[in-house]
Amino acid sequence: MKEKSSSTSHEVMDGSDIMELVENEKVFSNFVDHKFEELDIDCDGKLSVKELQPAVEDIGAALGLPAHGTSPDSDYIYTQVLNEFTHGKQEKISKTEFKEVLSDFLLGMAAGLKRDPVVILRIDGEDLHEFVKSSSFEPEMLSIFSEIELPDGSLKDYILKAFEKLTVEQGMPPSIDPWVMSNILEPALESVGGAIEQPVSQETFLAEFKRAAENVVQLLKDQPAIVAHSQNTFDGSGVKRLLSNKFELEKTLDSAIKSAPRDRNGKISKEYLGVALDSLAASAGLPPLGAVDQMDKIMTEALKMFDAGDGKTVKEDEFKKLLTEVLGSIMLQLEGNPVSVSINSVVHEPLASSSTLLQPTSP
Repeated sequence: MKEKSSSTSHEVMDGSDIMELVENEKVFSNFVDHKFEELDIDCDGKLSVKELQPAVEDIGAALGLPAHGTSPDSDYIYTQVLNEFTHGKQEKISKTEFKEVLSDFLLGMAAGLKRDPVVILRIDGEDLHEFVKSSSFEPEMLSIFSEIELPDGSLKDYILKAFEKLTVEQGMPPSIDPWVMSNILEPALESVGGAIEQPVSQETFLAEFKRAAENVVQLLKDQPAIVAHSQNTFDGSGVKRLLSNKFELEKTLDSAIKSAPRDRNGKISKEYLGVALDSLAASAGLPPLGAVDQMDKIMTEALKMFDAGDGKTVKEDEFKKLLTEVLGSIMLQLEGNPVSVSINSVVHEPLASSSTLLQPTSP
């Protein structure tokens, strides 16, 4: 779905296209047939680990992960995705297995996008130009200046830190992104010249920041930044909804613990509570563990409260009861102190086309 605002074009990704693809059995089967054939290089009707690699990397691209091999954290996720396909074994998988796992991944992505839509923004300098010319520019920048604490910082350091504090709403792509830094900010500051080494005062900061911002506007006109923007507030309402629907809760708990390892008495270690919580996070309107620092703290504290790491084993019913209590604790925390999160990532093409996995196949 594409829209046009007064100055910034944007596309909203809410997962509806993915859901439509998976739920249409005929279309999805054709989609899987095409992708499977594309990946099955030796044409033996099965996919080896090596043949699966492009599909795994495409799923990573669709999820917005850095390229495989660039980050230990994201590489761990790539390994987990591969393990989902191969069930942790180095064996070939059939088309049926490929279809089942791919369906699960795509539905999970669609659910995540429905809960937390991603807006693809094309930032071309217009909004930043309007901000620089507005009456609010000077008071807002002086307020930002007063918040910056850089005792030995140069004027350049102050200007860079001020750009970090501007938002996409003000027309600034995330300045800490390497592409933005090398293609936009560094050239903008170079053209400011020697003034950048002046002593730091309110007056010099305001004048030189304005000049730098005007340079950024021109550079963004020549090279617009494409930014994936999502905003979400975790207020516990998703957890409350799940806890109030006993049938849905039971089904979600069963699904979260179905692969939990059990001892010979059928008991489950409490250490598995974190894994189970992560598994049902989407159903409770929570982010995955590791995705949002503030939420990680709340979720980890709730797990600690119920001694999730003490290594003791409990019966399945007791495990479900503990998991429900962990959810209740998280809900109360969020109701008292909701967590708002804004995530902005620079991409260089719309996310839907950055992965060949999600591109529609020719009829």
